[in-house]
Amino acid sequence: MERARWVVTLALGAGALLTGCSSMQEPRVEEVARTFTDPAVDPAERCDLLAPTTLAALEEQSSCAEAVEQLVPDGGAVTAVEVWGGDAQVRLTGDTVFLAETGTGWRVVAAACQARDEAPYDCEVEGP
Repeated sequence: MERARWVVTLALGAGALLTGCSSMQEPRVEEVARTFTDPAVDPAERCDLLAPTTLAALEEQSSCAEAVEQLVPDGGAVTAVEVWGGDAQVRLTGDTVFLAETGTGWRVVAAACQARDEAPYDCEVEGP
């Protein structure tokens, strides 16, 4: 019985620790998403926030700067931030942005995304 109590205590502590780490990441994740969706930010700076595979996919059709300038002009206010380990989702009033943690920080893997009921999101910007 004592061992079971110890295991439950350890599991609850680990869960709290993981939740704390995720919540510590939320401000940075939110900042990257808001910067990427802000039309007032220089397109080159916005392109620097893309994950490498997403940047490569975007540049198959045109330069990143040109493509980014044509995105929905403003993501709007942040309504929710969720972080799961090295992945995150930021919901804004006009956009949903997906991010991944890389060796150089949080980077956008998909943006200009719209929910489609039970189907996966439909995103204008996404990697392979």
